[in-house]
Amino acid sequence: MHIVDLITKKRDGKALSKEEIEFIIKGYTKGQIPDYQISALLMAIYFQNMNDEESTYLALAMRDSGDSIDLSEIPGIKVDKHSTGGVGDKVTLVLGPLLASLGAKFAKMSGRGLGHTGGTIDKLESIPGYQVVLDVNDFIKQVKDIGIAIVGQSGDVAPADKKLYALRDVTATVDCIPLIAGSIMSKKLASGADAIVLDVKVGHGAFMKTEEEAVKLAQLMVGIGKLAGKKVTAILTGMDEPLGHKIGNALEVYEAIETLNGEGPKDLVDVTVEIGAHLLLDAQIETDFEVAKIKLQEALQNGTAYKKFLELVEAQGGDVSSLDDPSLLLSKKTVEVLSEKEGFIMDIDALDIGKAAMRLGAGREIKEDKVDLDVGLDLHKKIGSHVKKGESIATLYVRQKGIEEARQLILNAITIGEEEKKIVLIKQTIK
Repeated sequence: MHIVDLITKKRDGKALSKEEIEFIIKGYTKGQIPDYQISALLMAIYFQNMNDEESTYLALAMRDSGDSIDLSEIPGIKVDKHSTGGVGDKVTLVLGPLLASLGAKFAKMSGRGLGHTGGTIDKLESIPGYQVVLDVNDFIKQVKDIGIAIVGQSGDVAPADKKLYALRDVTATVDCIPLIAGSIMSKKLASGADAIVLDVKVGHGAFMKTEEEAVKLAQLMVGIGKLAGKKVTAILTGMDEPLGHKIGNALEVYEAIETLNGEGPKDLVDVTVEIGAHLLLDAQIETDFEVAKIKLQEALQNGTAYKKFLELVEAQGGDVSSLDDPSLLLSKKTVEVLSEKEGFIMDIDALDIGKAAMRLGAGREIKEDKVDLDVGLDLHKKIGSHVKKGESIATLYVRQKGIEEARQLILNAITIGEEEKKIVLIKQTIK
């Protein structure tokens, strides 16, 4: 096989075989195929697409480019979730302890953020002492002992995806459904869980701007998972406004703690409970979906979920006493963003809200950027809220940079009108 022939084949709209895709991924991972040829192939895929079989072969080849985690030592059905990414998405921080408090085994490898805000690992690092790196044996032992571990993704898991993503990022080929599906599923399949829920975000602040695109991605990823012998469910959830109110690393830990103590925002609770109910059924802990939702709500209200969160933090070296008053994790310098008119919030451009947090230092514009863990913003209003002129619509937690730019981004992101508007948060479930 020759890479030039395979680039030509895809350029001309023909399907690549399993063996051809394996040849490409192995060759690129080992450095035998250069970036410029893979760049040409990525652009050919972007324009000519891939069928479902090709996408599946791509995910499996990337999975097999490194180590797969064997979780068979852990008794029971191991569960995991993945979000395609959104603004203020701190679901993992709530969902993991919540599920573990009800007996599920939540073994989670998470990534860092690139873009609006940090990833789950950045957020957890805002807790003093929290160790995001665990040896695989310690990872497995912790899940056996307390039902949960949340760690950074090992460099040995799907290394082909890491190389390919870096190249996609600089060749304008990130936004391609087969490549997104292959990237996500390669990591999920290598991480060893038996049952996975995919939270596919759709709207302003998501990769998938339309429900039609989101359905295509969800169906493809569910299909890949099933072919690999996993239980996979995809839930389409709205990202036309940020999830919850707080955006930024320590700020999102703060809101997760509020939620685990039964005082979280309704949208965050609704998404978490919906995902959690599917995973409780997949883990064979519950048999009725509505009963599962009730059990999850009860665990948030009675404090058992928060106790499990404290166990997680302590097990991974975090300073539990720092969570007694999580506001101490935040920057002490704040700036209020005041509304310039009165009316109802008609629309919030979640992407611009995410950019505002990033300008303050809460996210990365390039991979090498250092994230400020204690900055970000607290958005006081949601779509449908009434606001008065001069009323605070957001509090910025700041250091020195990006303050005025963030303020303008927030004001421009929020549309105020005369009608009260409602949005649908949970749009579809695909199995």
